[in-house]
Amino acid sequence: MIIFRYLTREILLTMSAVAGVLLLVIMGSRFIRYFSNAAEGEIPVSILGTLMLFHLPGFLELILPLAFFLGILLAYGQLYLNSEITVLVACGTSPHRLLQVSLVPATLVALLVGVCSLWLTPAGALHNEVLLEEQRSQLDFTALAPGRFQDFGGGRTAYTEGFNDDGTRMQEVFISERQSRSDDTPSTVVTRAGAGYQTVDEETGSRFLVLEDGERYSVDPGRAQAERLEFGTYAVRLSGAAQSPELDAPEYATTAALFSAEALPALAQLQWRLGLPLMVFILTLLAMPLSRVNPRQGRFSKLLPAIFLYVAYLSLLLAALDAIGRGSWPVAIGMWPIHGGFLAIGLAMMARAQRKGMSG
Repeated sequence: MIIFRYLTREILLTMSAVAGVLLLVIMGSRFIRYFSNAAEGEIPVSILGTLMLFHLPGFLELILPLAFFLGILLAYGQLYLNSEITVLVACGTSPHRLLQVSLVPATLVALLVGVCSLWLTPAGALHNEVLLEEQRSQLDFTALAPGRFQDFGGGRTAYTEGFNDDGTRMQEVFISERQSRSDDTPSTVVTRAGAGYQTVDEETGSRFLVLEDGERYSVDPGRAQAERLEFGTYAVRLSGAAQSPELDAPEYATTAALFSAEALPALAQLQWRLGLPLMVFILTLLAMPLSRVNPRQGRFSKLLPAIFLYVAYLSLLLAALDAIGRGSWPVAIGMWPIHGGFLAIGLAMMARAQRKGMSG
């Protein structure tokens, strides 16, 4: 038990450090992209935290297998450099025993990856896509960047000089819209107001932009005349009651729904989700012989080959996911030969390491 706790602690501590670094890099990259979209006025800044939170399971399902793979590689590599594995082997600890010890934390990691891939990731992806779809389908003036003219589509351009301290009221609002009259003749309507804010009708769910103290001009192209309307309060309907968009892509479907699906993309997605927890155990088998180094080689001597092996494994799975979805690869065969092939490589490497002796 002392050896088990020691080895497990070394693996999990190294895995946590690697996972933290990888997660920081990947989430930082995604946050920069979302922040750029918010700066362009495409999405409100207020939803950035929610988007990142619901993206987290999707990041973890890919980061944790790699982090655990590198955790075993680095932790056992350090033990080899310190001759601790040599002592364990001399005391009767076999390679199979070391593998059994490593499979215990591997099971915990595989369970966590399974929870992410089978449940949390599709739920989070669906939530984010619904949120972004609502932002795309609704004209949300809270996404305006002060001091910039922004096109919201549908012939509508808006500008605001700034917001109040809590961001609920706009100051000096300008809106230009292209509309059609009852006789289908085009018309450009320009509205200027001293202030404005958004509100939602509790009964209908419709959103309105309420403008205060301004003028509204209607201009017809080719005519020298214009209509001018002064108002104290003017409400513009932005959207009707919110409706959930229809999202039927396989990556948004629940795992239970994929089991009863017949479409090829759905079956490919199901095999992908089921294969990620299995990947953890196969990577554990591959990491054991790769971690074997001598003091002259250094702790990181086999790190680059290990990363190449992981990239090849993941790339083949992604290629199979795309090929099955397009129908160019039989779904009955699916991704299982890839898992089987890397399992065979791991078993062969373990057998070779056992013949040579784990200590040397």
